[in-house]
Amino acid sequence: MLNRSNLLAMRRLKEAGLRPTRQRVALARLLLETGPRHVTAEELFQEARTAGIPVSLATIYNTLHQFTAAGLMTEVVAGSGQSYFDTNPTSHYHYFDKTTGEIIDVPEDAIQFTLLPEPPPGKVIDRIDVVVRIRNAQQRS
Repeated sequence: MLNRSNLLAMRRLKEAGLRPTRQRVALARLLLETGPRHVTAEELFQEARTAGIPVSLATIYNTLHQFTAAGLMTEVVAGSGQSYFDTNPTSHYHYFDKTTGEIIDVPEDAIQFTLLPEPPPGKVIDRIDVVVRIRNAQQRS
C-alpha cells in the first residue's frame, strides 16, 4: 500500500527523471523526509539496515550518485577524500570540522565573491564549491 511519504518520494524521483524503484523510494524517504542534512554512504547504509531496508552498501553508493546526478542532492568531498551527500542541492558552502568529521552549512551571506576567473573558451562555471576546514581552538593542527 502506498502512503503519503511513498507518494511524495515517488513524485520527487519521477520529477528528477529517475525510475521510482522500491529501493530508491525507501532511500529517498530516509534522505529527504528529515530536512536538509549531510550523510555519508556508510551512515545511510546503517540507517537503512536499522529501518529494515534490505540494501547493499554498493547499492547505497550507486543510489547516492544517481540522486546527485539527477540534482536531488550534491556531493561534498572533505577531509581525506571522504564524501558527504547533502540533501540541499542549492548552491551553498560548508565548514568541515577536522575534529569531529562533521559537515556544517556556512550561513548564506557569510561568503561573497567579488571576482571570479573567466572560464576557458567554450566553458561556463557550473558551480563553486567552498569547504572551510575548522578544528577545535585548543587543538594543535
